[in-house]
This record gives sequence, structure tokens and C-alpha cells, in this order.
Amino acid sequence: MARGPAATRHALRPFARHGRLDRHPLRKALGLAGIAVAVLAVSAVTVASLAIWDVSSSLEKGVTLPDDVTAKSTQAPDVNAIKGGVNLLLVGSDSGGGDPQYGPRSEHLNDVTMLLHIAEDHASATVVSIPRDLFVEIPACRPAEDRAGGYRAPGTDGGFTDKINTALSYGGLGCVVTTVQNLTGLTIPYAAEIEFNGVVAMSNAVGGVPVCVAEKIEDTHTNLVLEPGRHVLKGLEALQFLRTRYGLSTGSDLARIGNQQSFLSSLVRVIKSDGTLNNPIKLYSLAKAAASNMVLSSHLQDLGTMVSIAAALRTIPLERVAFLQYPVDEVDGGLVPRTDDADVLFTALKKDRPVRLSGSLGEASRPDASAGPTPTDAAGASDTPTATQAPSATPSPGSGAVKLPATISGQTAAEHTCTAGRTLDQQ
Repeated sequence: MARGPAATRHALRPFARHGRLDRHPLRKALGLAGIAVAVLAVSAVTVASLAIWDVSSSLEKGVTLPDDVTAKSTQAPDVNAIKGGVNLLLVGSDSGGGDPQYGPRSEHLNDVTMLLHIAEDHASATVVSIPRDLFVEIPACRPAEDRAGGYRAPGTDGGFTDKINTALSYGGLGCVVTTVQNLTGLTIPYAAEIEFNGVVAMSNAVGGVPVCVAEKIEDTHTNLVLEPGRHVLKGLEALQFLRTRYGLSTGSDLARIGNQQSFLSSLVRVIKSDGTLNNPIKLYSLAKAAASNMVLSSHLQDLGTMVSIAAALRTIPLERVAFLQYPVDEVDGGLVPRTDDADVLFTALKKDRPVRLSGSLGEASRPDASAGPTPTDAAGASDTPTATQAPSATPSPGSGAVKLPATISGQTAAEHTCTAGRTLDQQ
């Protein structure tokens, strides 16, 4: 029932009628503080409720993944109760989401495919980038009927070999998940597909991502020009930086992965910084950006699951967040897996064992000496990289960590690296 001014005055009378005059200044101050805390608490609950409703309203129906078909419950499990950690696949689509500013795009390809593994004890996390030009076995997924796609049962004709970035066009997000599961031997219950605008929105939500450029980057394909030095990238410029390939030292897709790892390491540092974690507006903006610009698998639709996964990452030290590149060999027209080396990595993740890097930094990545020393691990070994060796992503050699083959390059989120670029004259 609506209330007018008279009703409001009547509601306030009991405070005056039953109140007592308290001459003790400390008691009066405590009383005012109590009222202030109560008002702030109610306001916080109200804002949080509105934020959750707003984010929930942004979520579309989730994509059904292969293992979802036989799931006994539609309720996502608590991340703290998951045995063997969390496996989440992040797919970056090059379709542009239909936005005309990115020009005509004829195919729907997963040009970025990253697998996130969080250890069961939440002491470490590993992100594995799978090169777009890697030839793999793709299951017989039927073409997706819409943008979200979905899992399609394999046909009787079996699978075939193609580059992994075509999996999205064959059967949507579910087909990419099936392909990566077959490649790695890991079960992936969570997946998300992000478009160009999602990268723009998320970089804006955190206020920009600091990057270091060692040599000038010039790329007419993405319209990116960056002078040597430090830059804070957000919006379209952040997207151009992640997409650039020809402006990097070797001009290869592997160089682009190294550049992306440098960017993501900086992004993790920003998100885990006090300014972001303690800023409700930034946190909400980040959740809103993700929810509004991603296609999510059905189990990832639950906001509780999203928050619990974020909470697990929040407690992991930067030096124990590793960004790795899937090991490959070059062949005519693309890349092929180094299966023996990859088996070492994915067997370790399957058994939920930490890993140690012994390979080099990714292509186009260079140590940023001006950033100073990076944190040391529990064993006291410095994480400062050399030109040929990346730091350990684990606390101690005696902790059961698996040393990775030198063919697996990467870095940790604690490392500050610079991008080695090239000019148009060098291309």
C-alpha cells in the first residue's frame, strides 16, 4: 500500500515517543554508528540483489555439453567439493558477433582455445593454450543450428582430421569441448564462448590492462600501432593487441599465443589486485561483461558456480598460476601434436598434480627486467625468468610436482614480460 507524507510522519513517531535523552557522548556515537551500519547493510543487500538479478537476466539458455546429457542433476556442484579440480574451456570466436565494425566474416571459428584447470586443493591453476592451426581428430559433429550451437551425437561415419579452430563451425561450443576432451583425455564440465565485444567489455570493466612493448608493433590487419614502452589497453585497442599476429616478432600464431599469455598474466594481476577485489563496481562490471558477452554451458549458467570458481582462483598465488602452450611440431600447412610431451602434462593434470615449467617463454615474449624481481616460491627459488628458461609454477621440487618437457613453453602470472614486435618494413 502506498504511503503519503502523513503516513511517513506517523511511522517516525515511535522513535521520538519512546526515545530517551542520552547525555553520554560515547553511547550516542555508538548509537549513530549502529544506525549507519544498519543502513549500509540494508543498502548492500539491496544492491547485491539487484546486481544478481541484472546479471541473471543477461544469461541466455546454456549450451548442453556431452556429459550434461547423462547428468543426474541440473544443479552445478560446489567447486570446493569437486574431486580432481575444475576443468573449464574458454573459446574465443572470430565471428565478430555480427558487429559490422569488424567487417564481413564468413566463418565461425574458434581461433582461441584455452583450457583452465584448477587444482582440487586450490593451490595452483594451469591454463593451456591450444594453437588454432593444430591438426586434430574432430568428432562427427553436425553443423550448429544457431550461434550457441550445442553437442550433437557423433554419426556412424566417425570423425575426421582438421585444424582445431574449425570445430566451432562444425558443431558449436559442444563440438569444441568434445574435440578437446578427445585430445587431452580430460573431462570438461564447464565451457564459455566469448566474442570480440566480450574482450572489449571485460577490458573496460577492469579499467584497462597494463602491457609492455619491447619493439614497435605495426599490424595493418588489426589496425594496431604501439610504440615501445608501457601501455594500458582497454576497449578496441585491447582486442587488437590480443588479435595481432603479423605485428609480432615471428608473425606466427604461436607468437600470438605468447603475446596473449603476457596480456592474461597482467589481467590476472589486475583482477587479483586490492583495487579490483575490493571494488564492488569493478567486480560487478566484470560479471556483467562476462554474462552479457558470452555463450555459457548449462552448468556454468548457475551464478553460484561462477562465483565459487572465481573464489577458488582468488586464493591462488600469482606464481602458481601458469600459462602454457600445447606442445607441437610444424608440418606443411599447420601443426601436429607432440603427443608424448602432451601426455606428461595432461596426465599430471588428470591426477591433479602440480607442474613445473622447464621450457622457454612463449614466442614474442621477453622478460621485463625493469619490472624488478618477481615473487619467490616456497622453496626460495626466484621466479625471474632468463632468456631460455621460464620459472617454476609450483612451490617446491619435493611437493610431487611434475617437471614438464622443454617443448612446453609458457610463463606464470607473477612474471612481467614484454612483447617483441616488428614494423611493416620487417614483415
